[in-house]
Amino acid sequence: MHISMKSVARVGTLVATSVSFIYGSPGSGSGVATGTWTATGSLITARYLHTATLLPSGMILVAGGYGTDFLASAELYDPATGIWTETDRLAAARDYHTAALLPSGMVLVVGGYGSDSSQLASAELYHPASGGWTKTGALAIARIAHTATLLPSGMVLVAGGYSSDAGYLASAELYDPKTESWTTTGSLANARTNHRATLLSSGIVLVAGGYDGESAFGALASAELYDPKIGSWTTTVSLKTARFLHAATLLPSGMVFVAGGQRGGGEYLASAELYDEGG
Repeated sequence: MHISMKSVARVGTLVATSVSFIYGSPGSGSGVATGTWTATGSLITARYLHTATLLPSGMILVAGGYGTDFLASAELYDPATGIWTETDRLAAARDYHTAALLPSGMVLVVGGYGSDSSQLASAELYHPASGGWTKTGALAIARIAHTATLLPSGMVLVAGGYSSDAGYLASAELYDPKTESWTTTGSLANARTNHRATLLSSGIVLVAGGYDGESAFGALASAELYDPKIGSWTTTVSLKTARFLHAATLLPSGMVFVAGGQRGGGEYLASAELYDEGG
């Protein structure tokens, strides 16, 4: 795959860390914490590879996924009652898609696998006020296992993923809610799928790890930063452990917590790392 973008190194720091989960009574001086889990209402339809989005109303929208087949159904969870209710169906059944909450309160669902097991370029908007979906502009490249990140400008950055036509993708696209259209933006230095994208407090997007089918066990340690102001990516310090299908969370400190995932070859990871944009 030819990538025309010139990559420039950018400083950052990754620190290995460890995580412990211990049960006990908080404030007892034992240094342990406690918590409880309680069952709540079950989904109307069993599913996985779906999305779950917290709406401004406090309701949770679950959309698509796979059950006995590709699903177009969507459901709303009410935390006040613990009850699920059906809402309108997606125009296209899909799994392995993304969902992003827009500043308007609408939810943008993008890409994924379709009912014929092909990648989708289509996108849809969920309207909480009416409970309905409308089609919106389609991606330039159909993709699955990509990331979708809401930028401070209100635009949505979709990056990477996989397409049967183009393989592992380095391309990235921007969705403008005002025009409901997509434009291409700078490409990643490394094609990747099943990576994670995190919006940093600076407004820069950190993409870390992923899978490219070519590196050792297919797992990537590389990380990149997207600057919305100039529409391009720069490389930053790599993860200490290559991984994909991991979790990435922005902490109140501004650091990014990365945990778990898979390195390939059947190896699942317990290790965790912290990324500090300031170095």
